Amino acid sequence: MTDFVLTETNNQVLTVRINRPERKNALTHAMYTALGDALEKADSDADIRCVLFTGSEECFTAGNDLSDFASGLTGAFTETPVGRFLLLLAKARKPVVAAVNGPAVGIGTTMLLHCDMVFSGTNTRFQMPFASLGLCPEGGSSLLLPTWIGRVRAAELLMLGDTFSSEDAYRLGLINRVCDPADTEQTAIQVCQRLASQPPAAIRATKKLLSSPTHDELAATMLAEGELFSERLKSPEAAEAFGAFMQKRKPDFSSFK
Repeated sequence: MTDFVLTETNNQVLTVRINRPERKNALTHAMYTALGDALEKADSDADIRCVLFTGSEECFTAGNDLSDFASGLTGAFTETPVGRFLLLLAKARKPVVAAVNGPAVGIGTTMLLHCDMVFSGTNTRFQMPFASLGLCPEGGSSLLLPTWIGRVRAAELLMLGDTFSSEDAYRLGLINRVCDPADTEQTAIQVCQRLASQPPAAIRATKKLLSSPTHDELAATMLAEGELFSERLKSPEAAEAFGAFMQKRKPDFSSFK
């Protein structure tokens, strides 16, 4: 497992920490593999009853490492590290909790849609800038967000890609609680420990029932999003957006049809 993803098990809670501070916890293919491995471990280990995803007090994740993704994705989306991670997260049988501080960009926001509970610091800034990068939504967000917060609000977040605060996320019903950044992780750990102390089969059954209404539609949406996302990575629009990001300039889409 890469040093950029650290795991630790305490009191039947598996903590999965994104740990690449020098790049604002930007995710590489290898990191996605490690995140997926952690979910598989949690699923197969009977001594693990809950999973906690976190970063640091300053940053959750700035999203995908664009230098790693500029060359695109190879093969079917389900076989890519990012596709495997997202699908494992969506079908996780045990409760998943997230403690989020600082930037939560792209998948740093969409992965939270699959968590059972989310706790966020006052310094958190959520953002889904897929369209601005010449890409499209992923992680089932094109289904889950309109279902939960309404189509017009979802369109604003996904099409304009603006940042929004923890207070906004709480108002929209996307997180459980707004915390002081110094307290976010400990608050989440306490909830994880409470979940781990509950009857495990009853918790799994409850999670299954909560997920079942959208299970089949979500799986189909995630696959459709993933295939289109792979295509968009090869598009001229994405090339312009990625190039502008690397060159620290504003992208110019005026010539695109």
